Amino acid sequence: MTFVVPFDGSELAEAALVRAVEYGGALDEEIAAVAVVPERKRYAREKGWIDEGEPYDVEAVVETLRGQVRELAPSASFEFERIREFPPETDLADHIERLIRNHDPSVVFLGSDNVGRVVTPLTSVGVHVAAEESYDVFIVRRATPPKLEAIDPHPEFYEGTDSTERA
Repeated sequence: MTFVVPFDGSELAEAALVRAVEYGGALDEEIAAVAVVPERKRYAREKGWIDEGEPYDVEAVVETLRGQVRELAPSASFEFERIREFPPETDLADHIERLIRNHDPSVVFLGSDNVGRVVTPLTSVGVHVAAEESYDVFIVRRATPPKLEAIDPHPEFYEGTDSTERA
C-alpha cells in the first residue's frame, strides 16, 4: 500500500506531502504525489501557477510541481495527468481520484482548509476526493508539525511556520 498526496503546489499540499513523508517513515509506507494539470490559463492563475498576463507553459508548471515534490519528498514518486479542459470540480476530482486509485492507497493525505467543515464550499475538489470510500483520508489543515512522539518532524519544512515546536 501507499500514502498518496494530491499535489497542486499550494502551501497545504506541501504540508500534506511532508506529513505523508513523516507518517510514511514511521510506518514504512511508500509515498506518491499526483497532480492534474489543466491546459487552461484561468485554472493556472487560480492556482497561483502564473500571474495575470503571464504566458502559460504547462510543461514548466509540471516541472515546477515535480521539483517541489522532489525537494520535499526525494523518495516519493510523482505522477501527473495533463488535461485539455477546465472541467467542473467534480470532473477534476474524478481525474485526481483515478490517479490516486492507480497506487492502491491505504491513506490519502489531503491538504485542505475547508474539507470536512459543516459548511463546505461547492467548488472544493478536496470534498469530492475525501468522499471516496475505498481509502482513508488524512486531512492536513495547518502546516505545523505533528504532535505525536513517534513521528519525526522535518524541521527544515516547518521553519517560519506559526509553531515550529511540538506541543
